Amino acid sequence: MEVFQNIILAVIGFSGGISVAAGTFALITVLGIVPRLAGGLGIGCDIYKMETAIALGGTVGSLITVYKLNVHIGIVGMAIAGVFAGIFVGALAMSLAENLKVIPILLKRTSLQTGLPVIVVMLALGKGLGTLYQLFVCGSL
Repeated sequence: MEVFQNIILAVIGFSGGISVAAGTFALITVLGIVPRLAGGLGIGCDIYKMETAIALGGTVGSLITVYKLNVHIGIVGMAIAGVFAGIFVGALAMSLAENLKVIPILLKRTSLQTGLPVIVVMLALGKGLGTLYQLFVCGSL
């Protein structure tokens, strides 16, 4: 009976993982993050490579998280991984904000004519400092 329960739990867990992954990649696709990044970087011919890298990164990250694998990459490796994760999260947030027209509505309601780059930089710095605070003060580092 215990084997049957484990099989059912494995099927439910696998199905849930597939559902969450499908929802995440659907959101990324709908927001158009990859084509926008490729267009902004001028590498439109490499969209499939970027999509493959994102899918592989998500898969490897999931495997490392689920199986609690210890990957010894050192401080420099952590910094590099953190930069790439931050770029991805920032691109996702900005694409979502752009699709929801948050920034144009903010500019219209506040009658802001100049200073948009400063606002974007301050948002990014606030997010970065908040993450560092969470890691070093609230976390275990």
